[in-house]
Amino acid sequence: MTTARQAYVNAVVSNYVRLPGTPMRASRGDRHFAGVLYEQRVPLRVVYAGFVLAIARREIRSPSSSRLPAIRTLRFFLGVIEEILQTQPNHAYIDYLAAKIKPLVAEKDLALQTTA
Repeated sequence: MTTARQAYVNAVVSNYVRLPGTPMRASRGDRHFAGVLYEQRVPLRVVYAGFVLAIARREIRSPSSSRLPAIRTLRFFLGVIEEILQTQPNHAYIDYLAAKIKPLVAEKDLALQTTA
């Protein structure tokens, strides 16, 4: 694996496992899919925006709504990543959503630290 590819895969996977509702560790399939994104030249900022948008859609809901099932694979985000590539949402909107989910990401970071 080239150094650039490995750095890309590591960045995608490390951000993926920090998201609420995702596994504590990435699978081999997740790492492979991150490599596919690299080969397709999907910019990291697009992957990040896809993560933010998908998690915001899942987590910012009515408190009375039932809990959604866990996200089991990085491929879950493919549709949103494709949406980001086509619609190119405003960066300020993605930043706004990132701020809204920041406490949830911090909670997952804490859980990752306690299991490490």
